[in-house]
Amino acid sequence: MSEQPRSKPAKSAKPYRRPKKDPVRMLAFEVLRAVDERDAYANLVLPPLLKKARKDETFQARDAALATELVYGTLRRQGTYDAVIKACIDRPLREVDPPVLDVLSLGAHQLLGTRIPTHAAVSASVELARVVLGDGRAKFVNAVLRKISAHDLEGWLEKVAPPYEDDAEEHLAVYHSHPRWVVSALWDSLGGGRAGIEDLLEADNERPEVTLVARPGRSTAQELLEAVGEDSALPGRWSPYAVRMAEGGEPGALEAVREGRAGVQDEGSQLVAMALAAVPVEGRDERWLDGCAGPGGKAALLAALAAQRGAFLLASEKQPHRARLVERALAGNLGPYQVITADGTRPPWLPGSFDRVLMDVPCSGLGALRRRPEARWRRRPEDLESFAPLQRGLLREALSAVRVGGVVGYATCSPHLAETRVVVEDVLKGRGAGAAPIAAELIDARPYMQEVPALGDGPDVQLWPHLHGTDAMYLALIRRTG
Repeated sequence: MSEQPRSKPAKSAKPYRRPKKDPVRMLAFEVLRAVDERDAYANLVLPPLLKKARKDETFQARDAALATELVYGTLRRQGTYDAVIKACIDRPLREVDPPVLDVLSLGAHQLLGTRIPTHAAVSASVELARVVLGDGRAKFVNAVLRKISAHDLEGWLEKVAPPYEDDAEEHLAVYHSHPRWVVSALWDSLGGGRAGIEDLLEADNERPEVTLVARPGRSTAQELLEAVGEDSALPGRWSPYAVRMAEGGEPGALEAVREGRAGVQDEGSQLVAMALAAVPVEGRDERWLDGCAGPGGKAALLAALAAQRGAFLLASEKQPHRARLVERALAGNLGPYQVITADGTRPPWLPGSFDRVLMDVPCSGLGALRRRPEARWRRRPEDLESFAPLQRGLLREALSAVRVGGVVGYATCSPHLAETRVVVEDVLKGRGAGAAPIAAELIDARPYMQEVPALGDGPDVQLWPHLHGTDAMYLALIRRTG
């Protein structure tokens, strides 16, 4: 009897494995979705999520550091990673669902912007995709990330960025992850050749230091240095009230910060407030105004400086929720002050009421891209047109609010010429429908930022991240003459 052939045993199905939730990458993904869906800012969304995550004892300091790096690194390099991802897919980037693109961008940053091993970066990203996207789209993520892993960042930049000689602005835009129009605007404001603009764009992509301010009369830089610890803190570069937290750290853990005697404030912002306070004024020096006071950093420093001279500070803010932040920042100030909710273009005060006025106007925020990297992708050139009437209106009202012989400080956290020098020139010369020239003169602001180098030809001042280690703050000091 012939032997019957044996049938092959049925291949057993691979058992389904439930995806594992990685709390670090889940947290980073949640922040990116908030930024995309709600136009939120990472620096406001991330801290409360980290605080919540720390309630789990397994979530360590290194996990918080990695989550922070994944969020900010991905946002800063979004333009570069978009170009790389685009080169690895067979459809237009706009046709990729935003949550899928966020997972791909997080994976790209781990592969190209960190020291995480390739296999770990891919597997962790695919696992995240399985959790938040499902198995089907996780396969797409896996395929794209494996293509990305074929080259390092420099190798990809050579492939996706046009040569500098062919298109300098687009080369810099892709290479340094800024929109082309922002590269063009910054280059115009900075002037000079390739080295300067590359240094600036690189500085925009660096993680900024946390800078503290010791509010005069209530705290000192030495107190903050001792509280942070000599191994973790450095004195400010330019401001005598500044302390840099070299290791990052948690400012809210410091007693002086909790009590409002100190705060977190970029050194450029400190310099602007100090310069306005340092300019000599003719006659009385009793009433100061911060006309756009929210969220309160400059107002708190001005209030402390005013208190030392027995002067009164009025802090005005249009938005009620920001006015509440100003109240919190000024609480406990040693001198007289008042916080009001008011529109600086329709002010409740009488003309000529103040001896010093600071008008830190709403702007594009292009000077703070280190701190808010998502702003570079959110802003559009046409946004400048919407800010222009407001900026001019606020400066005109500031010059009306100050008495003859008093001083106005016009400030922006933007180096864009359309928001800085052009605004000042237009207002002083009476350009625009229905406008008239104003009897005022520019003061050279550079002597009031002593020892700060590379301040340009004056009379106004532009600070730069790559030259001064500050946000790109602009200041023009103007004296009312009639």
